Amino acid sequence: MIIGLVTAVSASACYGVGSVLQAMGSRRSARQEAAAGATTQHGGPSLSSTAKAAVTWEFLLGTVLDFLGFGLGALAARLLPLFLSQTVISANLVITAVLGIRLLGVKLSGREWASIAVVCGALVLLAGAAGPEGDGRTPISTHWWLLAASVLLIGGGTVAVRWLGANAAIPAGLLSGLGFGVVGIGVRVLNGVDPIDLGALLTDPALYAILVGGVGGMYLHTVALQIGSINGATAALVVGETVVPGAIGVLWLGDASRPGYAWAAVLGFLLAVVGAVAVAWFGAPEDAVVEEQRPEELSASS
Repeated sequence: MIIGLVTAVSASACYGVGSVLQAMGSRRSARQEAAAGATTQHGGPSLSSTAKAAVTWEFLLGTVLDFLGFGLGALAARLLPLFLSQTVISANLVITAVLGIRLLGVKLSGREWASIAVVCGALVLLAGAAGPEGDGRTPISTHWWLLAASVLLIGGGTVAVRWLGANAAIPAGLLSGLGFGVVGIGVRVLNGVDPIDLGALLTDPALYAILVGGVGGMYLHTVALQIGSINGATAALVVGETVVPGAIGVLWLGDASRPGYAWAAVLGFLLAVVGAVAVAWFGAPEDAVVEEQRPEELSASS
């Protein structure tokens, strides 16, 4: 349990720092593309804008941290109940918010600070209430359903956020969180891991669900960071990454709380979700999106 918690916290730190770095690169690219008129008909970022954001040094460094966080998060999902591992990892919202103050000039309101405090308190409840994780054994048909869901989620989500344009930040954040949630579930049910069996691993549909959910989630998260509040987009991601995997872990994978602590697990889970939603609700987009361009950026884009 202790090793799992340390792993989940480390993953959360990687994701939190990575999100801020990615936001820096995404927004710089989005400002330059907007100045050049390279947006969709709905006012959202173009595909070229998103691609250029992905090759800025800030975004690349953030991506390296994301991959590290992905590995640590996958290990945490094997060591802890999903309702605990995914919620601890999603606490990167706090790291993102605090670093955003310094690096992005984001100003948090008292309500946002209170919401972040609720999330932190919820994590304490969850950590104290978590019991043993389930074994993750599921029929192979379930793995196929997971792959189908990941393709539908990411494919449909990509079309939806392009259509929504400038209003896509929160939906894109939520859909990216659901994509990362697929990763957490897939890691738990993946065959050929313990012990290592490459044949079983490479023929398991859950492996490809993990790839689709991870890569697609990364893309949708980039779109959310380009056009929306970093705190709002990340909070929406928290909801998608936490609620569905946590519920599936309890209902289908055998995750459980400590005897007599079910109330604390439920309360902590609900408070974590409510706190994250509150950050998204209270975080106005203009707090983090419309940063003033520095003189050198204005001259560079003209």
